[in-house]
Amino acid sequence: MTRFPLTALGLSLALALTGCKTAETLNTDSLGKTAETVSTASKALTLSDSDVVALSNESCAAMDAQNKVAPAKNKYTQRLNRVVKAFPKAIDGKQTNYKVYLTSDVNAWAMANGCIRVYSGLMDLMNDDELRGVIGHEIGHVALGHSKSRLQAAYATSAARQIAAQSGNAALSTLSRTQAGELAEKFLNAQFSQSQESASDDYSFDLLTQLKLPRKGLVTSFQKLAKLSEGSKDSALLSSHPPSDKRAAHMQQRLGNGK
Repeated sequence: MTRFPLTALGLSLALALTGCKTAETLNTDSLGKTAETVSTASKALTLSDSDVVALSNESCAAMDAQNKVAPAKNKYTQRLNRVVKAFPKAIDGKQTNYKVYLTSDVNAWAMANGCIRVYSGLMDLMNDDELRGVIGHEIGHVALGHSKSRLQAAYATSAARQIAAQSGNAALSTLSRTQAGELAEKFLNAQFSQSQESASDDYSFDLLTQLKLPRKGLVTSFQKLAKLSEGSKDSALLSSHPPSDKRAAHMQQRLGNGK
């Protein structure tokens, strides 16, 4: 099921549902907790860019601690550095930071602070042009603001918001490793809307065009993911994205139109 960021409408509905309780069932404690929940959810919607970067820093560090990161001289790291060499070194002023997780999982993701993580399972599946297309897609989520809204949605339902409520801050620059790990997991498990996924596909296509890099990999990478979805492998990259065959067709159409 697709998950969407908490909106003002969602907050209104939460208040309306709370109002359905009778006066007898509402006590001071429950009212206080409800107010606290709505307050911290409201803060999640208005997290500043610096808040988002701070939370992303903590979340990314927690994920790095939970996974086996390929060292600098590892073949996967060296290949990734070569693949992204032509890519911008910053996204909206945030320096990009690439690392490889040594795992058979097929996945990649990027946070709003420029933290970009690629799984070796994805690298084994893709050639360089295909890998570049997928990474360009993840960069698109950051550049288009999707990663920020996804973190806002994750933050609104995480234990981190309770820390913020107690301290009076919208976000803390130092969370416990457990809290940061929970926030990261919620971020990764949340899903972008199909329109956001399509926009990021187009962003990757346009980025490769601007850099004069091959774009055919965007077609073949989605074709590979479509075949993978027919098998028994469980892939986070597949479960959270629109049908890969349709994405491949759209990229092929853009190639055919020359734009």
